[in-house]
Amino acid sequence: MRAISIAGYHHSGKTTLVVNIIKELKKRGYKVQSIKDIHYEEFTMETPHSNSWKHWEASGDTVIARGLHETYKIWHRQLSLPEMLVEMEADYLIVEGMTKAALPRIICAKDDQQLEELVNPTVMAVSGIYADQHQKYQHLPVYKSTSEISKIVDLIEAKSFAVLPQAEPECCSACGFSCFEMVGKILAGEKSRQDCVADNQAKLELSVGGKEIKIVPFVQKILADTVEAIVRNLDNSERGDIVLKIKQK
Repeated sequence: MRAISIAGYHHSGKTTLVVNIIKELKKRGYKVQSIKDIHYEEFTMETPHSNSWKHWEASGDTVIARGLHETYKIWHRQLSLPEMLVEMEADYLIVEGMTKAALPRIICAKDDQQLEELVNPTVMAVSGIYADQHQKYQHLPVYKSTSEISKIVDLIEAKSFAVLPQAEPECCSACGFSCFEMVGKILAGEKSRQDCVADNQAKLELSVGGKEIKIVPFVQKILADTVEAIVRNLDNSERGDIVLKIKQK
């Protein structure tokens, strides 16, 4: 699944751009899902003291609330991007917000001051209100979120790539960079998605319920070496690939 982030300050045109991107990608035959990152402190999808709230108070765990027209899976905590990705399956994921996530992004802004604060190597274009009066910002193209949506989606098709593992730098950096830095290197043409060591040189693959769980190289090595050492000391073990399956009761 490919993913991009649409980031910027409030009322800079982010949601308008996200909606238009989703519509254009769907028009081109892609399955598209989205994440809206919300910073309002009081925001909740739950109704305090409702029956589903009482379920959570009793269990302290995830609750599914099913109605006649909607079904919600409610976690009473903030999920990380990798945790959310496990729940999603699409050709493209459009994230509104999450400026610290290791994703290629388009910045929506009102003026140069906002762009100076937000532009970094993960940015591949500028849009939003700024595009009403400008065609370029430094080395970045500037596109209108309505009349130039086709150009924006052309860029997304050309520049986006499968989501990086989102590993913390202290846990990985096996490629020599953090995932955030790697996004910039890929966009600049200095690296390719295949240079991600965690994905493409993995010794161990883990899936739970049929969904792949990313494991950083350091942890992969510890787990793989431990399992291999145990297996090689078993009677009648032969050389070859080791396959380990654990079924939960």
